This record gives sequence, C-alpha cells and structure tokens, in this order.
Amino acid sequence: MSSKLRALTAALIVVAVALTGALYLGYRSGLQAAQSTNSDISHDVASVDLQSFLGPGSPDERLVSLAFRRVEETFYKPINPQTLLDGERQGLKALLDQRHLNTSILPRNTASGDSVQDKVHINSELAFAEKHFGARVGNVDLTQSAIRGMMDSLRDPYTVYLSPREIQGLNESLNGGNFGGIGVYIVQDPKTGDVLVDPIERLPAARAGMKPGDIVDAVDGHVTKGLKLDAVERLIRGPAGSTVRLQTHPYKKKSRRSFTIVRETIHVPTVKAKMEDQNTVDYIRLSDFGETSADEIKKALLFGKAHHAKSYVLDLRNNGGGLLEAAVQISSYFVPHGPIVSTINRQGAKDTANASGEAIDTLTPLVILVNKYTASASEITAGALQDYKLARLVGTKTFGKGVVQSIYPLPDSGALKITTARYVTPLGRDIQHKGIDPDLVVNQSPDPALIDTPKDQQLAAAKTLLKRMAPR
Repeated sequence: MSSKLRALTAALIVVAVALTGALYLGYRSGLQAAQSTNSDISHDVASVDLQSFLGPGSPDERLVSLAFRRVEETFYKPINPQTLLDGERQGLKALLDQRHLNTSILPRNTASGDSVQDKVHINSELAFAEKHFGARVGNVDLTQSAIRGMMDSLRDPYTVYLSPREIQGLNESLNGGNFGGIGVYIVQDPKTGDVLVDPIERLPAARAGMKPGDIVDAVDGHVTKGLKLDAVERLIRGPAGSTVRLQTHPYKKKSRRSFTIVRETIHVPTVKAKMEDQNTVDYIRLSDFGETSADEIKKALLFGKAHHAKSYVLDLRNNGGGLLEAAVQISSYFVPHGPIVSTINRQGAKDTANASGEAIDTLTPLVILVNKYTASASEITAGALQDYKLARLVGTKTFGKGVVQSIYPLPDSGALKITTARYVTPLGRDIQHKGIDPDLVVNQSPDPALIDTPKDQQLAAAKTLLKRMAPR
C-alpha cells in the first residue's frame, strides 16, 4: 500500500465503534468504517513524512510513538498526554488479562507535559511489555493493543486504529473494489447491537431467500450478539467460491432461519433508481457516499430529466455516510453556488467546501427521505439542501454525526482514523449529537423491509408532498 493513503476528510460512520450505515459485505468493508486494497486512495492526500517521526528504538516503539504524536497533534480537541499514557497501559492490560497473565508488574508512567519525554514513556511501556510477555503473546498483538488503548482512551467512537486488514477493507469500500461476499447492505442498531441485513437484488443472499430486515444471529456458529459490525462483516466475507452459514430471524419476530450461501465476487452500485407514479417521479436511493456515488447519482438524475420527471425523491434512509467530497459533489448537482459544508479544526480554522458549479437545472421539486440512520455525509447533503430551501426533508430526525475523520497511514500498513474537525451546514448549524429535524415528520420503523414497498409510509408522504409542491 502506498505511504500516501488519503488523509480523507471522510465523514465515515461506524456502528459499534459508533453507528454505521449501509455497508456492503463483499463490497463495502468495514471497520468500519467502513467501513476499504485493491486500489489505493491517492487524491486529496495527506503528505506524511514518516522519517520525521522515526527515532531510536524498535520498529514497534517507533510505531506507537508515531501514533502518539499524530493523535496529540491532530485530534479535534486538546488532549492530556496522561490520558494517552493511561490508555496505552489499559490496552496492554486488557490483552494480557485475556491471556490470563500477571499485569500487576506493568509500570504506570506519569506524563511530564514534554512531548519528547512523554514519547519516551510511551515507548518504555511497550518495551517493558514486549520484554516480559512478547514471547507468549507476540509483539504485533502487544503493539496493536497499545495503540488501540490510546485511541480508546479518547472516548471518541470514531477515533480508532485500523489494522492492515481493516484499512484494506476501508479502501475497498471507498473505491468500490471487488471481493468475496454474499451481497448485502448491513446496519447495526446502536441500542440493541443487532445487525440487520438488506439483501441486494440478484446477488447470493437475495437468491438464497434472505429478506430485508433479517437480523443475523450467528455466522458459521459464531454468535453475533455483542460483536462489533466489522467483526460480523469479517465473518461473512471470504474467498469467492467458499461457503458461509448464517442463522437469522426477521425484524421484531422470533422465527429462526438458516442459510448456506456460496460467496461470490461482489460489486454493486451505490445507487438504485427508477421512475415511478406513471413516470413522473424520479426515485433515487443512495446506500452510501463512495468513490463512484457522485457519477451514479448524476446518471440517475439525468435519466429522470431525459424522461421528463416532474419531481425527485432522494432516499438517504439508512445511509451512514462516506466520503466528504462525494457529499459535496452530489449536493452540487442541486446547489448552483455557495458553501456546501465548512469544517472547523481545534484551532478554530474554518475550511469551506463550495459547490462545484455543476448544478443540473430543473431538479425540483425535491424531497429527501431521512431517518435515524441517516448520518454523516448524508447529513451534509440533507443539511445543505434544507438550508438552501432546495429540498423538503421527510421522515424522522437524523443521527447527528457532525465530526470529520482523517486517515493517516502507519508503517505497519495499518492506519489511524482520527476525528480532526467538526463540520457545520451552510447556515452554520452544528448537528453533532443533535441531528437534523425533517420538515415533515413521518414516524416509521427503520426496518429495511419497509423501504420502497406499499407499506412505506414515508415514501408515500413524500409523493403526496411532491404533488402539492409541483407547479400548477
């Protein structure tokens, strides 16, 4: 992997690690994030001079030292270095406790406030653990646990260490890479931890009979209750041609079903579009904001315009976000000029992303469908179009993720995903933990099985509203 992995200002959502929106199994990989490497993310790159971070010590010590410095310098809030020192120790202790080893001998260091000295403490903690436990545990596991402990100590669900495998999944997710899977969107309920699936038409899961809203109880005998989304995703993914066994039950029902599914190489678009209501409504459902999403949305909008659509529905329900730049470009198809979103770092510096100047004429009236799983990049687009009064929002309040993550590569081919800024809408609304209120509230279960069916009350309300908004 290139040392120039994008410093993505990606508004990525993760459930368990936070909440995640629709991620693809077999196409959108997760952590999480993603939620992604066959292809490398190379534009809007954060230039990282790794040599500037490398000093004396083992490669493992230099790795945790680099992580310490990167977090200390870029996290969107000031950090007490003692927090990171304690986090490293807690991460090591958690791993050693799992192996039933004596953790009482781990030293407890006190931060001095001097960055150089505190990095010495960070390195010495890991060096001690490797000396006393490395032979039994493995230095790689110790190093990763130390870094994860530092990340966890910040109490920010979006700031995490991504292992080489996890960053590979993130790259595949954002670039639309192909890999072995069963072809489902997945989302995790932040309250219950249940993992729900939405099978993609004509792909293995759908052909096997899985239904939208099915909850995954076990994968190959591994119970999913209590697992993070990326862990469930890794269980389901695998080489094309291999077999995976899943146990599920329908949303809010107790009947159990079992599936044996042969994985395939999966590649699916992020957009599902069609003309409805006697070819008067261009209905476009966007599952997430990936590398190809803007092109797919543009194609769907132009198709509707060519077929004389009188109104448009952009369905962002259960869309957990993705790339900031995709949100800006998609919003630019509707917003002719002006700011789309502004990001603000911990120094208060504001960076505004403006419309690209590629607005498509006559894309009104427009309704955007939202629910409690509409998050991050989805909220950027929904918020911008609501601020400009270019769309009416229908559904329920959105999730409320108003912070942005950047991805920084590490020498072990892993990466740090760090919250580096917060963002506000064109009118300056900060939606973190607040969400966006729809213009028309229509309560409905987020069950994917209801979406775009005769029982979809939110979609029905959107169409009714569009008829009232249409010029006479």
